[in-house]
Formats: sequence, C-alpha cells, structure tokens
Amino acid sequence: QIKHQKGITDQKRGALFSKLLSAIAVAARGEPNPNFNSRLRTAILKAKASNIPQENIERAIRRAEDKSQALEEIIMEAYGPGSAAILIDAITDNKNRTVAEIKKILADNGGKWADAGSVLWGFEKNQSSTENLWTAKFCQTVNESDLIKLKALTTALANQPDVQKIFTNVSFGSESK
Repeated sequence: QIKHQKGITDQKRGALFSKLLSAIAVAARGEPNPNFNSRLRTAILKAKASNIPQENIERAIRRAEDKSQALEEIIMEAYGPGSAAILIDAITDNKNRTVAEIKKILADNGGKWADAGSVLWGFEKNQSSTENLWTAKFCQTVNESDLIKLKALTTALANQPDVQKIFTNVSFGSESK
C-alpha cells in the first residue's frame, strides 16, 4: 500500500518538476543569468520552493542554450462551457502534439477550439509581472452546471504536462484559475 501511495506521489511530483523546469528553460532562452533576467529568477525561485535540486535547475538552463532541444511557448485560445473564454499557456517541444492533445481535452469536456485572436482580445497582459499573466477585461458569469463543467475542463487542461497556466474570464469564487 505504501508503495502505491509513494508511486502516485512521485508521479505528481515528477509532473510538477517537469512543468517548472520547462518554464526555466524557456525563461533562460534570452539571458541565462538570473541576475539580469527577472522571469528566469522568478521561475528558479518557484522551482526551489518546490524542492527541485539545483543540479536539475542548472541542467534546464543549459538545455535552453541547446538549439536541438528547442522548447516553444504557445498561447492557445478556446471557449468552454457557457461560452467562457479560455487562454491556455503551454511550453512544448512538439507544437503539433500539444495542440492535438489540447483539442482532444476540449472536445471531451465540452470546450471548443478558437481561432487565433478570437479570445485574446478579451484579455490584457499584466505588464508589471515577470511571468505571462493575463487578466480578463470583462468578467462573465455562468450558471452552476456550466461552472462545474468549466472547473472539470480547467482541471483536465492543468493535468496535461505541457500546460503551464490557464486563464478564464469566469470567476471561480475565491479561487481564480
């Protein structure tokens, strides 16, 4: 029983490590020195808070310099239940695979893929932050059943390994995705 619990915990921890190390690699692309790159510095602090070993952090920074393992940051747009606007921030080494997986998750959970620019106009980028943070220009309310479906969709998207952050124009009460 302990073996199975440890296996589940290790799997979740590995997925978190993978996401954080991908964020470090993308942030290090322009400037690999955290003293001059605030986005990289923030990503490293998050990784250290999650107890990622320093050796793994350094390896992720070196990986950013290796052009053969190019990671790409993409913003995808979708509509969820109740016509909620959704922005999906992902980091991937294979854009075609990630887009196909996101489309499958959307189709399975009542979401629809949106063309580029059809959702993005309803959000504005937070310029004061060192991360890619988007806030909705117009908040939307949805009925209770659509809210439950939207929470299930955002949870499914968050469990996809390449997805870093999810932004919606619907407030989840005290928590906001």
